[in-house]
Amino acid sequence: MAATDFSHLSVLPEATIACLAPRAGEIYLDGTVGGGGHARLILEASAPDGRLIGLDRDPDALEHAARILSPYETRVSLHHACFADLATILDALAIDAVDGVLFDLGVSSWQLDSAGRGFSFRQDGPLDMRMDPTRGESAADIVNHRDEAELVRIFREYGEERFAGRIARHIVKIRQTTPFTRTTELAEMVRDVVPGGNIPARIHPATRIFQALRIEVNGELEQVKSGINIAFQRLKIGGRLVIISFHSLEDRIVKQTFQQLSTGCNCPPKLPLCFCGRTPVAELLTRRGIKGSTADSDNPRARSAVLRAIRKLCN
Repeated sequence: MAATDFSHLSVLPEATIACLAPRAGEIYLDGTVGGGGHARLILEASAPDGRLIGLDRDPDALEHAARILSPYETRVSLHHACFADLATILDALAIDAVDGVLFDLGVSSWQLDSAGRGFSFRQDGPLDMRMDPTRGESAADIVNHRDEAELVRIFREYGEERFAGRIARHIVKIRQTTPFTRTTELAEMVRDVVPGGNIPARIHPATRIFQALRIEVNGELEQVKSGINIAFQRLKIGGRLVIISFHSLEDRIVKQTFQQLSTGCNCPPKLPLCFCGRTPVAELLTRRGIKGSTADSDNPRARSAVLRAIRKLCN
């Protein structure tokens, strides 16, 4: 799919802007600029002189974002980088800290809809799944070269797949004579070996396998863990960090990290005085998370979205 075909319908747009609270004269970082939808809203809300730094691993996304954000050209700086590398970008721009950071995690609708990217088995395409197609292992590399035990780990840990062992055994057996190169090849194999996989009413059994491979290919969970900590370090006091996640593994990391940052005394409750001296460094702005299923029902991608936000209180 060409960059001109991108859809830039933003997930949870009103909640994102309400939590980020952009203002004139401030600097914001969109670590997953994608199609530029959220970035445009941030720039509009921070007019006339708010600045935005946009990062994305996908060169096609940056190309599209540049067009969408062209009316704000003097206030925008776009960079080909992962959000976990934001400190490097800020250092290069001589910016010590920013007023707000946004991460819109996971794969975008246009990436899923592009057969050539290999994120989905709904269309036949190369078994790739790299968010940055210029570097790293593809899903085909992993499927065809990782040993059985490693495949089982990936499918169980990142896909929570009940039949991980069975699927991995069949992959190893088949690839000895016919390596996997196409999305539909892998999806059909998974469907055939999982009990009940051919029942039309059920979710396709390859769904969890494709999620697991995508997470492994892109190092998504590791990026989230490091990205949150780095982003928080580079926030100004009073700055806000907003993260939208799309599956439970991501959201669990975000939720737990935000809770740790916003928790004060952790002494046993029976102690009459606090002896740990721990104070919260952040304030939770969304105690239960904002769910996309009710807040943004017009966008199908938002059905599984959860938005969480914190405000920095101190270093």
